[in-house]
Amino acid sequence: MNIIKPPQALEVTSPSIFLAGSIELDKAEFWQDRVCEALADSQVTILNPRRDSWDASWPQVMSFAPFREQVEWELEALELADMILLYFDPATKSPISLLELGLHARSKKMAVCCPAGFWRKGNVDIVCARYGVLQVETLADLVNWVREQLK
Repeated sequence: MNIIKPPQALEVTSPSIFLAGSIELDKAEFWQDRVCEALADSQVTILNPRRDSWDASWPQVMSFAPFREQVEWELEALELADMILLYFDPATKSPISLLELGLHARSKKMAVCCPAGFWRKGNVDIVCARYGVLQVETLADLVNWVREQLK
């Protein structure tokens, strides 16, 4: 397994998986680590947007180069990925994750885990139903979906 995080160059080999979903300035659990551990024996490239050097004091404006670099890295990685795993942590609001769902619901390469308790679960459920996005109950189910796709 190869793990690429920002600001590393996106030298992506297939199959590749983007870990979309809750981060929210580290309010979310470190679910990306759990997925990486579960797929450690797989020949995949993981695109993990959880930047090790993130600084929460950065202004979130287009003119601030490190912030813009992060957002552009994520947008490019989402487009390049063969699969997108999207997880909504119920302890977060995850506005960027909702944006990612909207941008890629029609891509046919996404699976979503939105547990009960997420504040906009109804919206997520309706978007997924309308656009045929697979929804699963747990992170383990997301990993199992990846394993099925790799067969």
